Amino acid sequence: MSRDWRSWWDRWMPFGTRPRRRGRAASSVARTRPCTSSCRVSRAPPIARPTRPCSPTSSPSPPTCSPPRKGGRVQPVFTAAEMRALDARAIEKLGIPGPQLMESAGRGAAAAIVREWPPIRGKRVTILCGKGNNGGDGFVVARHLKSNGARPRVLLLGRRAEVTGDAAQALRRWRGRVEEIKGEDGFASVRSALAEADLVVDALLGTGLTGAAHGLIAHAIELANDVCGRGAIPVVALDLPSGLASDGGLLLGPAIRADMTVTFAGLKRALLLYPAAEHAGRVIVVPIGVPEAEVGRGVTTFLLEESDVRGLFPRRRPDTHKGTYGHLLVVAGSLGKSGAAALAGSAALRSGVGLCTVATASSQQPIVAGFAMELMTEALVETAGRTIAFKAKERIDELAAQRDAVAVGPGLSLDAESQALARALVSEVPRPMIVDADALSALAGHLDLLEEASSPRVLTPHPGEMARMLEMTVAQVQADRIEIVRETCVRYRVHLVLKGARSVLGCPDGRVFINPTGNPGMASGGSGDVLTGMIGAFLARRFDPLAALQAGCYFHGLAGDLAAADRGEEGLIASDIIRAIPSALTPSLR
Repeated sequence: MSRDWRSWWDRWMPFGTRPRRRGRAASSVARTRPCTSSCRVSRAPPIARPTRPCSPTSSPSPPTCSPPRKGGRVQPVFTAAEMRALDARAIEKLGIPGPQLMESAGRGAAAAIVREWPPIRGKRVTILCGKGNNGGDGFVVARHLKSNGARPRVLLLGRRAEVTGDAAQALRRWRGRVEEIKGEDGFASVRSALAEADLVVDALLGTGLTGAAHGLIAHAIELANDVCGRGAIPVVALDLPSGLASDGGLLLGPAIRADMTVTFAGLKRALLLYPAAEHAGRVIVVPIGVPEAEVGRGVTTFLLEESDVRGLFPRRRPDTHKGTYGHLLVVAGSLGKSGAAALAGSAALRSGVGLCTVATASSQQPIVAGFAMELMTEALVETAGRTIAFKAKERIDELAAQRDAVAVGPGLSLDAESQALARALVSEVPRPMIVDADALSALAGHLDLLEEASSPRVLTPHPGEMARMLEMTVAQVQADRIEIVRETCVRYRVHLVLKGARSVLGCPDGRVFINPTGNPGMASGGSGDVLTGMIGAFLARRFDPLAALQAGCYFHGLAGDLAAADRGEEGLIASDIIRAIPSALTPSLR
């Protein structure tokens, strides 16, 4: 695999997970991570180490989430309400004045701008300010940029007298010229200020927006996008590109297209979820002076990072054997879909499982066996349509009893018998199980069966499958991905990933994680089967369910990123992802 994959990685990973390049100046760290070293957050960590290896017949544990790792930290992802609560705690409990929080935010944003666009001295910086606290952040940025030799030009969308609270204090401290844009007749000045700038700072709205931007603000957003579009003039958004609603990924109206977003205290959902995330550019988190132990308190949504899952893969001990790494049973495949079964099994092997058996319809068994010599296969009783018959359940039960985990669904078919079989397996097999593809369709109208399971269940729907399971529309699912995942996991005591750009992972205790890895080249048939095999392998290796889900999703996306870096996104296929799995799991190979 080509070692020159980092430029591609930089393009697709504007924050969070990119490795730091050797030999770069320390000031460039903000390019590759959303937090500087002084902006770490302390939070209940998402995963645990793999549990002690157990025998295939050991008693299964009930569904659970991982206990915290000692000393672990994860990045919280805030809603607007959670950020307001953090500000309130900082002011009322910690005694940090509001103006001091604003000063820390603006100073940090200015420092990031100075680092990213050197030399800042002499640069013309147009700062578009609203009348609220985001505008106040802009006034602070203007003051600090001026002290660094820049030439800021501040435009206020409104009247000075309308600026109140902490923002009014920041405005007084600015002491420089402020151009008031009181109506449409002032937009000639706005266009001129934008066109003449070397850099534009968006400080119009921030995180408080709940509906579409309108009036003068909407006009300013559209004008900024028009004048600065296609990278002609760099745009930096403060906290959140104006026009985005903080709590989701949908676009409600016009929104600033930023080249970089400097967000305060922690990430916001709209910076991670598409299509809103396309407006953010690179994302940098700067601290606001709140102790890290307090940041994110009460937040239950987090960014999944490599540091959260890397510890699951220590160097293998020399005295281990294939039994040490578990045995996965994959129940999958039917006429025309034998490849799905083979892809899942092959991905499991590449993910380090000791053994993998693929149980499939008898007519498909020779086909599956031909895909990979390392796979073991089992021919099951089939229907006239060459799908797995319900009569095969007895044999599947026997096989599952001697395996560490089970994966059900890839290429299973929508045949009535196969669907009934899937429901029976989901509710009755006493082994950790990943449920995917056609097995998810079998649960539509039967989600109560999940509550009958005695062992953990991990579900991997794409939006269409999620909509069918919950009897909703795809649009409804996509409109509120995080909360729908959270509610489903808590209600049915399952672990679940809602696949797509920035997959959303959830567990029964209500925590949710957003996965940043992956790319559009992975939007091809079979990619989901690969994910099933990977998660199944980690379950068979006795990872707890959340750890298996997190590792599977993160490294599945990373393998796809490595494959795309080597081969390109166009024409990327599932087997390319499988070939890249060992490199994804082994940092030294990257």
